[in-house]
Amino acid sequence: MSVTPFDEMLLPDGRPRDGHEGMHETLAELGSSGLAERARQRDAYLDRHGITFTLGERERPLPMDLVPRLLTPPEWKHIEAGVIQRLRALEAFLADVYGPGIALKDGLIPRRLVTTSTHFHRQAWGIETPNNVRIHVSGIDLIRDESGDFRVLEDNLRNPSGVSYVLENRRTLAHVLPEIFTHHRVRAVNEYPERLLDALKAAAPPDIKVPTVVVLTPGVHNSAHYEHAFLARHMGVELVEGRDLYCRDSTVWMRTTSGPEPVHVIYRRIDDDFLDPVHLLPDSVLGIPGVVNAARAGRVTIANAIGNGVADDKAVYPYVPAFIRYYLNEEPILPNVDTFDLSDADQREWVLGRLDRMVVKPSDASGGYGLMMGPWASDEQLALTKAAVLQNSRGWIAQPVVTFSTCPTVVKEGRIAPRHVDLRPFAVNDGTNVFVLPGGLSRVALPEGSLVVNSSQGGGSKDTWVIDDGTLDEAPPESASPEPAERSLSHAVAANFSKRYNSPTSHEDRMVQQQRQQQQQSGPSPARGTDEGEPPC
Repeated sequence: MSVTPFDEMLLPDGRPRDGHEGMHETLAELGSSGLAERARQRDAYLDRHGITFTLGERERPLPMDLVPRLLTPPEWKHIEAGVIQRLRALEAFLADVYGPGIALKDGLIPRRLVTTSTHFHRQAWGIETPNNVRIHVSGIDLIRDESGDFRVLEDNLRNPSGVSYVLENRRTLAHVLPEIFTHHRVRAVNEYPERLLDALKAAAPPDIKVPTVVVLTPGVHNSAHYEHAFLARHMGVELVEGRDLYCRDSTVWMRTTSGPEPVHVIYRRIDDDFLDPVHLLPDSVLGIPGVVNAARAGRVTIANAIGNGVADDKAVYPYVPAFIRYYLNEEPILPNVDTFDLSDADQREWVLGRLDRMVVKPSDASGGYGLMMGPWASDEQLALTKAAVLQNSRGWIAQPVVTFSTCPTVVKEGRIAPRHVDLRPFAVNDGTNVFVLPGGLSRVALPEGSLVVNSSQGGGSKDTWVIDDGTLDEAPPESASPEPAERSLSHAVAANFSKRYNSPTSHEDRMVQQQRQQQQQSGPSPARGTDEGEPPC
């Protein structure tokens, strides 16, 4: 039975929703020919400024839609409060997992589910951050269901990417379609780099008066390199690779033309496994040998913290509402999407009997890769998915198909048609307050009928507006301080060992390969120049 999605601009009778009248009028005045012309101007603008992304080794303009998505003040207040609540609980869970482990002893979540996560790192146990923050930057993916209610689809707490799109979308839209802003007062987004820098400085070791902050990138071959450079430039800090840094006496040093300079905060955009070849993947040529020791000694802060991925593992995701009740003694503001733990025999049997009506996802993947959409899958795909689940049930979760809300979107020849969207609000935690960037990244599934919004699967993005009617409090709500195992090598690490010893490659080839392997948890990631590799979203 088909379900009618929630249309974010139009009521069922075709009239625009409250607050959308002005935008609806502007789009009608432009018409398809006007929108088609603005689309050409947009592509030229993006190309001229080097704002492109790579898909299938081919560079193309950033897939930004011309019709912005509008969020009313009450909607944004609800989203903001829900994101902050969720982050407080996830911070508490991470502090517990890598500390006393009280929730594991109490049976809140099965211990095996935590310790078998590919992102659980025993090496992070006991490392404390100066301001009790492990999730300095997060991206919480939301969808709007058939009733118009926002739900959390997944949490991104390791290397959430895509915020550069938020800022570039706003600048681009203001340049090519300025009249769309005429009827609305929109909250600004350009303060994000300043907020991020303040949060990173706040995470520095306590005895440092003027901390040195760097952005650590895998390198130019990573598909999200544009964003790494964008953030470093706008924060006014150095963009470095692992070979630019070294450790001595439990201190991280940066090589400069005037001699070594100590580094106090590393905003890293490389995966945990590649970060320190001494403690993690010994084959890594991207990391900084000994940086884990420096973090444990309190001489440097790694943002986001090592091991955060255990909290955004999709198999852990169903327990987040319980975390909120357990650690905060509150009811969840933003509900989850119903999710089935396939390592549980009863749930697994129930799901496998209805596989053609379910969405099945790898528990540790990102970017829409490995996703199986039951209603659109072939018999062969269903059979392969069933076999994979039976072979490794811990590695998969299942969800019913949720029909994302739709927003009007410019398609071929300037026509406007509804397309499915999700939303990624970005949040920055400085240890005292959580700042949620007004709006965030709306990703849109451009192919008709598609529910996959990732750019690697043909998706795009929209400028996201939070309407400012003077009722929104500009001061971010306070964030409560969080309350206070063994791990086997992941399949990815084992595969890297196999590749290294069975088929030796040069140092430079391994560096390029590892740069491309980095899985930014992201929306579309722009790339520049000759950057290659598929975007990790």
